[in-house]
Amino acid sequence: MTARPLSIPDAACALRAGGVIAYPTEAVWGLGCDPFDAAALARLLALKQRPAAKGMIVIAARPAQVDRYLRWSALAPERRDQVLASWPGPNTWLIPCTDAVPHGLRGDHDTLAVRITAHPVAAALCEAFGGPIVSTSANRAGEPPARRIGDLAGDLRDALDGWVDGETGDRALPSVIRDARDGRIIRPG
Repeated sequence: MTARPLSIPDAACALRAGGVIAYPTEAVWGLGCDPFDAAALARLLALKQRPAAKGMIVIAARPAQVDRYLRWSALAPERRDQVLASWPGPNTWLIPCTDAVPHGLRGDHDTLAVRITAHPVAAALCEAFGGPIVSTSANRAGEPPARRIGDLAGDLRDALDGWVDGETGDRALPSVIRDARDGRIIRPG
């Protein structure tokens, strides 16, 4: 198959049909799928050559799109306030999650990595899809992330169901990842 550019509504349809797509984010291009479609998630992990044990990041347009998957009550109120005050923006938080979050998404963790994106294309995609989507860098594990769709390896790009045109944001580094329970930085950003 040969991937092609998709409008945001068509990309949302592709996600609902179990597709894997690429789209721009705050710093790099992302690969995404429906986070609760086991076959789509397995396909994305295989394309990326990423072990499921590591877990994945999900992005959403607003907190209400992820609230039902999170155990906010496991956080001190000031920790929750810190997380919410950092969004939308390039801040990914590891938040205790419910049993509704499958292992393939959270990996070997009791948390879900969540970011409320400030990128207009990524946020519009989440709104059109009607919920969170997987957001992992558009590259195979160990390779540099794509900053433009043209940077994505041709065979990987061709294995996708399409991509949403757009530019990445002006960030030099991917989002910081912090543990919401204590604020500890897991990955600088």
